[in-house]
Amino acid sequence: MRSGLKKICVALPTLAALVCADCAHPARAAKQGTVRVAAAGDLKFTMSEIVEAFRRERPAVEVSVTYGSSGNFYAQLSNRAPFDIFFSADVDYPRRLVRQGLALADSEFLYGVGRLVVWVPRISPIEVEKLGIQALLSPSVRRIAIANPRHAPYGRAAEAAMKSLGVYDRTKDRLVLGDSVMQTAQFVESGGAQVGIISYSLALAPPLRDKGRFWEVPIDAYPRREQGGVILSWAQDRPAAEALRDFVLGEGGRAILRRHGFRLQGEDHGF
Repeated sequence: MRSGLKKICVALPTLAALVCADCAHPARAAKQGTVRVAAAGDLKFTMSEIVEAFRRERPAVEVSVTYGSSGNFYAQLSNRAPFDIFFSADVDYPRRLVRQGLALADSEFLYGVGRLVVWVPRISPIEVEKLGIQALLSPSVRRIAIANPRHAPYGRAAEAAMKSLGVYDRTKDRLVLGDSVMQTAQFVESGGAQVGIISYSLALAPPLRDKGRFWEVPIDAYPRREQGGVILSWAQDRPAAEALRDFVLGEGGRAILRRHGFRLQGEDHGF
């Protein structure tokens, strides 16, 4: 049998990939804790760091993470998809699962408030820092990327912000929709759109931090994006899932979340 090294299989052509799964040997996994995580796309880089830190504290617990849009996960979990814990970009989805008896009411938690930015590549001629939301109206902008409002919380927030700031009617015909906020960022990074509205956490993430410039959308321009999670009622190892949740909510996890732009009430004077 192999040593205790953990092998992570990642398919990640820049930001396009949505899945990162831990490939634990079945026999080994049966002898220790295992947590299967469904996580919102904007957590991709944050959660990778959290899992790494968690494993240093709890090396006996295997963690497998899949990333995607919260709305799609909600639909899958409504049909009892094989996950143990759900981290959603909209806390309403976990709360619905609790009401449906599909998640444990006493396991619900909040981990941050999501924020939006208008993002352009660093080489873009658009002065997004000065123009703000008006950057969407720049003559050079042919396509504007946002996440799909039908199932992505950041897409609904982007649409609401564009409406409240008075630019939606003039830009709606130029919108291109990403399946998740991660794919939205990838559209802009690859040149498929000249500007995008993405999460603050992705704008801060290492793959994008040095590749783009942004303007933060005022937080009162869209409905408050409370992000939270829940442990599913069919979790195969509830103690392991609770251990991960508690780490995320503890000092070490909160420090990582804050560094990636996720803050709770009282952690940032801007809230």
